[in-house]
Amino acid sequence: MRLFLFYAALLLTWKTVLPGQAQAELATESEVIELKSKPEDESVSVEFVFFNKGNKPVRVLTIDSACSCLSASLDKAVYAPGEKGVGKAEFKVSSFTGRHEKTVHVQTDDPAQPEWIIHFALEVPEVVKIEPKTLQWWLGEEAVARTTRIMMTGVSPMNITNITSTREGVEFSWKEVQSGREYEVTVKPKSTADVMLGALKIETDSKIPKYQRQLAFFSIFRKPEEPKAP
Repeated sequence: MRLFLFYAALLLTWKTVLPGQAQAELATESEVIELKSKPEDESVSVEFVFFNKGNKPVRVLTIDSACSCLSASLDKAVYAPGEKGVGKAEFKVSSFTGRHEKTVHVQTDDPAQPEWIIHFALEVPEVVKIEPKTLQWWLGEEAVARTTRIMMTGVSPMNITNITSTREGVEFSWKEVQSGREYEVTVKPKSTADVMLGALKIETDSKIPKYQRQLAFFSIFRKPEEPKAP
């Protein structure tokens, strides 16, 4: 019985690679389509080339993105064997920084490739770096002052012009370490008796609107209980 199953599987494998069998395969020139943005970009667009590497026509049925930040379209619906196609994609940069990988899913009428997945990667330069992004205290602990650093890492320097807090339960101050490049912000809760979550609204003189306002966060939470030893 095992021998019979082995030969059956082997025969099936041969059938899938026979030269005369009709196959379609949509594929891009590179495994990942790379996009790079400039600091001021709100969105980035790219054209990409792909081919039908099979020996039968393939029809595109639908195109869906795994993320609302990415949209894509193809130049037509049916691609003949060996034909080149052109697609367009647009990535909404929003508040992304660093590298972000997303996919677009193309449904086709080809049983051998019912779904074709196109991979995209967006590189967004970091312009403002806040470390740590959130200052945290545990409920009931000593209300000590803590500091976060704000670094302007883009090509052009940016100065902090004002900082305000969304909560009245904290005291804060800030100082310039290096003009247009580095600042320290110190935050101290008036009390840690109650849970609190808030933000510092940081205003800058950046000429790029989306960098004119930044957020740093602070919180007071209940300390999680340590697991009991078995």
